[in-house]
Amino acid sequence: MEQLEYVTPAKDDRTRSSALPSNAEAVRAIASAVEGTLGPKGLDTMLVGDDGEVIVTNDGVTILDRMEISHPAARMVASIARAQQEEVGDGTTTATLLAASLVEEGMKQVERGVPVAKVITGIRRGIRFAVERMQGMANPIWDLEDEWLQRIAYTAGREQEDVTELVMEAALMVGREKLLDKHFRLSDAVTAHPRAESSIFSGLLIRGSRLNLQSPSLKAEARVLVVGSDLAPEPVAAHSEAGFRKQEENREKFHRMIEKLVEMKVDLVLIGGDVDPDADDLLSDADILVVAGVSERDLNRAAEHTGARVVKRTGLAKAPEELEGMIGMAEEVEDEERLGCIRIAGGAGRPFATILVSAATEEVVEERERITKDAAAAVQAAIRGGFLPGGGAAELALAREVEKYRDTVQGMEAFGVAAVAEVLHRPMGQVVANAGFNPLEKVEEVKALQWKRQSASLGIDCDRGAVCDMVDMGVVDPLPVKYHALQAAGEVSTAILRIHTVVRMRGTDDESLR
Repeated sequence: MEQLEYVTPAKDDRTRSSALPSNAEAVRAIASAVEGTLGPKGLDTMLVGDDGEVIVTNDGVTILDRMEISHPAARMVASIARAQQEEVGDGTTTATLLAASLVEEGMKQVERGVPVAKVITGIRRGIRFAVERMQGMANPIWDLEDEWLQRIAYTAGREQEDVTELVMEAALMVGREKLLDKHFRLSDAVTAHPRAESSIFSGLLIRGSRLNLQSPSLKAEARVLVVGSDLAPEPVAAHSEAGFRKQEENREKFHRMIEKLVEMKVDLVLIGGDVDPDADDLLSDADILVVAGVSERDLNRAAEHTGARVVKRTGLAKAPEELEGMIGMAEEVEDEERLGCIRIAGGAGRPFATILVSAATEEVVEERERITKDAAAAVQAAIRGGFLPGGGAAELALAREVEKYRDTVQGMEAFGVAAVAEVLHRPMGQVVANAGFNPLEKVEEVKALQWKRQSASLGIDCDRGAVCDMVDMGVVDPLPVKYHALQAAGEVSTAILRIHTVVRMRGTDDESLR
């Protein structure tokens, strides 16, 4: 076990109270890297690698994943972007901005003399109150043809009409029940390639290619077998005569299994591992498509779509009538050589949709793929939780509610609640700033009109700088995106505020800890 070395005043004269400003500064630097991308007028960030690799994007999680981060507190904030992406697929920049702002506001309260424990408790109470109120503000979506879904896709898709159309068609193809499945992610249906035409089809793209290029590349009404292991004889240690005999017996049994598959007229065999060369020859001679090294995820998706069951090597020894129930069906399977994928369309199992996105260059394709994934994730999130006014309008309305709640909180915890109320002003302020307007002036103007008209949907038109109804403009965001962003920001910010001091592990040479 590594020993720990305490950073004493003799080596570092910073006290515990000075650790918080250091962490807050690092967190603020992380937020500044992504905050300029927020909103319809947000700009792109260019990421440059040591090897000359260049990525131009305004996707928060991509920026945070690829940028060099050395400070441990900053890494904690970057981690919530990944958690946000994994949970709902969008809103990573908002989550990062909220987390950094909560740390900053919490530090201000501590500097005023409020005990950090009270600030943390107050922030937790404020976040809990805000997310409960947020859920009550949401408008549900019941119909996949609801125009709000199209507006959500259009906004999340950076106002690219072709992306919006592809995502909406995919949602309709998959169906509401599938979109509500917590294990299904519509964003996984997105694939990009510079040499493909943008399109959508009912089915899957499985990464891999047929082993024998002499086999037919296209099969109609295909019978699909999914093997979740190596397609090879069971190994035996052949260090004795008995071992050699057993090895030969296993190979004979294996050959009979392969001949059985040929007799059962299987058209496509997807294999999770390697393939015995003799088996490949036998199957290829029968014009059966053989694809090896398929990922477990793709095997499961193919089985679900075709109605097949993933079978292990030992399962292939079953009688033909038993094995028949493990074989799936697809209207068509094709080796898309230019994409390096096998296309499985019209499966007999659960419906899947694939969104194929194209662009002129590899760099643009990657960004188009990210944008399309964001749009798909936003549509699915809206189906699951409904939507709220966008542009920071909902957060600003929540800030007013949290301010009222603060007045009911006794003791010094009220200062932590006040920090939450202040932070909820930040999303609109950043959107307005990115549009080139004075955020303080515009946010106060909207806040006053929201109170006067008792409306939670008023925000700023980023083209004209005028106060407008965000819902009337079609600027809305899925509830789960905002809900999870605020909740995750509260968790990571209080974790950072709880840091008492920093100790260095012996042997560590990290400049960020000095």
